[in-house]
Amino acid sequence: MQGRYSMIRIGITGLGLLLVTGCGAEFYREAGATTDRGDFGNATMNNTMLMNGDRSYVLDLGQRFAEDVPSMVNFAFNSSQLDAGARETLRVQAGWIRQFPEVRFRVYGHTDLVGSASYNRQLGLARAQAVVAYLASQGISRSRLEAVVSYGETQPLIMTENRERRNRRTVTEVSGFVDGHPNPLDGKYAEVIYREYVRSAQPKTTLSGITGSEMATEQ
Repeated sequence: MQGRYSMIRIGITGLGLLLVTGCGAEFYREAGATTDRGDFGNATMNNTMLMNGDRSYVLDLGQRFAEDVPSMVNFAFNSSQLDAGARETLRVQAGWIRQFPEVRFRVYGHTDLVGSASYNRQLGLARAQAVVAYLASQGISRSRLEAVVSYGETQPLIMTENRERRNRRTVTEVSGFVDGHPNPLDGKYAEVIYREYVRSAQPKTTLSGITGSEMATEQ
């Protein structure tokens, strides 16, 4: 009889050791630690990051701008004059920009590889300035057109030493929020989202008479 009790005690002790061994360090961890594998709360973390700063929102708006409207205009060789196609593109840009009075934009000027680097920097800047002036004529405050920047010939789309229209361009991009304007993430977020919702239900403005393939192949 005593031997049978001894065997029972040994079995219980062995079971206890097995449970402790199976838990290991997990036994001393916080409740729920085994469920959280590191991604629990990521949604909350992302929301917190979004509410604490506007970087993510600027990137999101920049992507929307690039998807919704043509962000680039092209120029004739050795020229900063806006042709009819460029002006039409900029009118489309201005229509989008007017929807977001809290957002700043930057215009980057580029050239092809013909000519000296210093001359092309000046030409790229002249092209960016021409775009800023035209956007301003469409009712966009110059204070929202944060800066004009010239990359000159340093960032060609097409690597060639010859004349290339696609390299002779400006690019308009979202750059940040207007200084002193209420942050749209602070009481204005819903308003911005509502504007986007209404706009998404309307047909997108397109460039009349110019197809994407025609723009891409124009020389």
